[in-house]
Amino acid sequence: MRKYFNLFDFKQKVNYKTEILSGLTVALALVPEAIAFALIPGFSPLTGLYAAFVLCLVTSIFGGRPGMISGATGAVAVVFVGLILELKRNFPDIAPETILNYVFATVIIAGLLQILAGVLRLGKFIRLVPHPVMFGFVNGLAIIIFMAQFPNFYQKGTEELLSFTPFSVMLGLTVLTMAIIWGLPKITNAVPSSLVAILVVSAIVIGFNVDTLTVADTMGEGETIKGGFPPLSIPQIPITWETFTIIFPYAAIVAGVGLIESLLTLNIIDEITDTRGSGNRECVAQGSANILSGFLSGMGGCAMIGQSLINTSSGARARLSGITAAVMLLVFIMFGSGLIERLPMAALVGLMFMVAIGTFEWASFRTFGKMPKSDVVVMVLVTLITAVTHNLAVAVLLGVVISALAYAWENAKRIRARKYVDEHGIKHYEIYGPLFFGSTTLFNEKFDVPNDPEEVIIDFKESRVSDMSGIEALNKITERYAKVGKKVHLRHLSKDCIRLLKNADKIIDVNVLEDPTYKVVVDRISQK
Repeated sequence: MRKYFNLFDFKQKVNYKTEILSGLTVALALVPEAIAFALIPGFSPLTGLYAAFVLCLVTSIFGGRPGMISGATGAVAVVFVGLILELKRNFPDIAPETILNYVFATVIIAGLLQILAGVLRLGKFIRLVPHPVMFGFVNGLAIIIFMAQFPNFYQKGTEELLSFTPFSVMLGLTVLTMAIIWGLPKITNAVPSSLVAILVVSAIVIGFNVDTLTVADTMGEGETIKGGFPPLSIPQIPITWETFTIIFPYAAIVAGVGLIESLLTLNIIDEITDTRGSGNRECVAQGSANILSGFLSGMGGCAMIGQSLINTSSGARARLSGITAAVMLLVFIMFGSGLIERLPMAALVGLMFMVAIGTFEWASFRTFGKMPKSDVVVMVLVTLITAVTHNLAVAVLLGVVISALAYAWENAKRIRARKYVDEHGIKHYEIYGPLFFGSTTLFNEKFDVPNDPEEVIIDFKESRVSDMSGIEALNKITERYAKVGKKVHLRHLSKDCIRLLKNADKIIDVNVLEDPTYKVVVDRISQK
């Protein structure tokens, strides 16, 4: 009989066994990535592992998405490469220990910015990310995860493949791992197949003393993951305006990249689990975790889509799995470093290959020919930018901008005008479609000012003025009529449109006719 435990989410049922085993699997998968991401800017492995522990623990307890895993990430690590270069340009003789102090201070400021975003409830703006951008983001990440495993098949520090025997062993163990992960669920779901695969392959390698790449081989000479509890590290840097101008831009980038990646990952896990997380709560949790990480010798980070998918695919749905992963990661650092360093990389590579395959939205290929061409272009572009540059923030922002421009262009073409002259000789223009910056040119082309009668009514029953460009378009058309001595009335404007006109009374001066009983749909929605 299953035992359930409610941990911080009292409405949610939690399966002890599934959560703990899934957390253990995630902890094993966190180790090599945390080490790899720490090495990108030249930090020690423990700097990445401490960050992974702190972020995973804090966000698992307080975050807005149960089951989502956070830790040190490549997207954040790349930002620190730029910071280090900037520091070396400004301070040529700067010591490595001082650089770390600047990094920790940057992480702390980034955390404060993320908390501010959560308090201001900016997490809701993730809704502005269109679905094609989400597809491109996920596909790009899948490619990144897949390609990131290839260096394990090369001789260390070179671009040459392993010789035949070590390459064959590495490939064979990787395929065995993937086969277990794929095949075991068809037999039983009693334990996570990922964990079984890692244990089986590790037992083969350690038991038969197989000569293959291990976690220890991925670290520099003399480096180890053995350590204690994350030490307190109050950044020792000059508190000056110069210091602030150096680190603040990088802190803002870390905060932005971290939130974008975290909130997009949250949305993806929401879809997989058919539940809804809290973006604003996640912003605050990510910020708090980064602040604590900066004070506990960690390099900071954000949500990790690969580990989050490992967790959810293993059946975890609650906070206990993330807490278990964080605690086990600390146990590995403090007590199990010798054993963890002997784990074969083939097992972890096979696991990440399966994560990449599961992450990729294969259904996106079926959208070709069915989705609008602009959406397909956006999806492919975001995928390529994400995969090539690894800059997730830029890829997503470009995707959003291009999608917005495509949407504006399509809506700009939709503005129309029905025209007729009533029995009183008044010319009516019934406008439908939005009047905004993209449609103003077509709007002005609808009117025949020289040949229109002395009185004209422009009816907005099926339209609305959306921005100041629309007001300026009204200004221009009324000026054209005024120059030839003709009178213009505006009818059926929604309240927000009238408010815009009143706010722009120095720009436009026309006679506004209101239907006292008519309210446009937008007003009714806004009143509910």
